[in-house]
Amino acid sequence: MTHPVASAATATAGADDARAALHRLRAEVAKAVVGQDAVVTGLVIALLCRGHVLLEGVPGVAKTLLIRTVAAALDLDSKRVQFTPDLMPGDVTGSLIFDPHTAAFTFREGPVFTNLLLADEINRTPPKTQSALLEVMEERQVSVEGARRPLPDPFIVAATQNPIEYEGTYQLPEAQLDRFLLKLTVPLPTRDEELGVLRAHHAGFDPRNLAAAGVRPVATAADLAAAREAVGRVYVAEAVLGYIVDLCRATRATPALELGASPRGATALLNTAKAWAWLAGRDHVTPDDVKATARPTLRHRLRLRPEVELEGVGVDAVLDTVLATVPTPR
Repeated sequence: MTHPVASAATATAGADDARAALHRLRAEVAKAVVGQDAVVTGLVIALLCRGHVLLEGVPGVAKTLLIRTVAAALDLDSKRVQFTPDLMPGDVTGSLIFDPHTAAFTFREGPVFTNLLLADEINRTPPKTQSALLEVMEERQVSVEGARRPLPDPFIVAATQNPIEYEGTYQLPEAQLDRFLLKLTVPLPTRDEELGVLRAHHAGFDPRNLAAAGVRPVATAADLAAAREAVGRVYVAEAVLGYIVDLCRATRATPALELGASPRGATALLNTAKAWAWLAGRDHVTPDDVKATARPTLRHRLRLRPEVELEGVGVDAVLDTVLATVPTPR
């Protein structure tokens, strides 16, 4: 019989090893992608929380390369789907194909059968196909003709949206946006970072050949499993739980918003704060951990009033006001 103290020590050592492996991820991704540490951290938090990510950034900021590099550094499978107006649900989830040799229908897996799926420009496909993907995200399985086919574990979707071009797009309704754990902004690089990109390409960097760039697996699915278990053990005081609830309730009461964070948003904020605290090496959540994850966790769950939006006020600015006015527990 294993002694409880020995089991706890083994679990702690495994969690520490997993944390160290995930910290190495940033350096590994930086071999191919320059200056996106915050987005990498967000993707790691999503993997730890089994959540999905909405990436927003202009074309050309290496969103596809980022996803491929993170998957390679975690030794995970990744696939990419370019969402277009003529994309059908079966193109994403898979479909039954008639085999003339056996005179039977066989299931051909769609691209969702992977660990890390890049759904590029998700708002360019009609709602029917969007809904098929979002159902898969929620249920983590594909159902065809009554047969359920579970997706691999881990499985997360990183969906992208172009923030400057809306012609020919189908806006995701709030109920669907609420299914994403995080909304991350992929910024343009600084001047020094952009110089680094040019130097790398001038030296022969090929974004299609990550192995040649030196990207190697630094963590595995087993590390992620140990990390998830450790995140689940992170302690949250009653005062911090109350702080999360008060923040979300404050978004529902602020006159700048016509839609505030739902209870699902509060649950998401709890989970992301726990993951953030664990990555920082703590076994408990502080109010600062909640503040650090509040913007990416809540920004896509809120809707500005039209008159406020016309004044040029952004959702993040409203969140900053909420964070500044809700009393912080000591």
